[in-house]
Amino acid sequence: MKVEASYAEEDEVRKRKGERAEGKRNGERLLQKQACGRRTRRRVQPPSTVIQRLFLACKTVFKGGPGTVPEPKDVEMLQLLLDKMRPEDVGLSTDTLLKLKGPSKGTPRITYAVIYKCDNFSICIFILPPRAVIPLHNHPGMTVFSKLLLGSMHIKSYDWLDPDASDNFTSSSKMRPAKVVVDSDFTSPCDTSILYPTTGGNMHTFTAITTCAVIDVQGPPYSKEEDRDITYYRDHPYWKYPNGVPAGNGVMDDSLGWLEVVDIAEDLKMDGVQYLGPQVIDV
Repeated sequence: MKVEASYAEEDEVRKRKGERAEGKRNGERLLQKQACGRRTRRRVQPPSTVIQRLFLACKTVFKGGPGTVPEPKDVEMLQLLLDKMRPEDVGLSTDTLLKLKGPSKGTPRITYAVIYKCDNFSICIFILPPRAVIPLHNHPGMTVFSKLLLGSMHIKSYDWLDPDASDNFTSSSKMRPAKVVVDSDFTSPCDTSILYPTTGGNMHTFTAITTCAVIDVQGPPYSKEEDRDITYYRDHPYWKYPNGVPAGNGVMDDSLGWLEVVDIAEDLKMDGVQYLGPQVIDV
């Protein structure tokens, strides 16, 4: 009887030890599961890169959506960010870009890459070899920031002489008077240029003197569906005549020009490529 009791007591002890061990294992598994859950719920932190900061600033500046012109303080914030940007900030090597040469004959091809695009804004890069030209074009209802990251180019821009008469072209020639805003050469590093829906040189053309890289922020981007399609122009000299009567003694006014609507140039060559620089994370 004493032996049987002893065995029974030992069984009871082993049972209790087993229950405690099993409880400990269950507790450890529960803690591991909770820790795993916490890791799963942890938010991904966006990279602290220049292009990420530009992206987040654009989200703030253009949060009002299409039709909203940014406030002066927001314009200044974006301008300061862009002014400090370098080719390396978007994954472009200065040495590589400087070695790019367009064809000795024919029309140089322009390369572009979209970094980010949504309904409110877009961020793109354009690379122009020497002699490449982006023809004179408009930005309807858009605010645009252009930063020359590398190289030298000539920029000429216009605003309508009468911005309220946006469709006031003569039926025969589709020409309309505009005033020259910029007609100069630029070399990086230089300040960011800004154009608005009706001011700042809304219609501009770029001509590359050397290999150039330009980053463009457009808010909102072009959209045929929302009546923001691109229009191309050809500019013509503006002559002033005494008493307003055309005659041989007219004087050309360099501060003005006639803009004629034209079809997209047949020799405009643009190649879209994948953006391979630092990525942006939409948070």
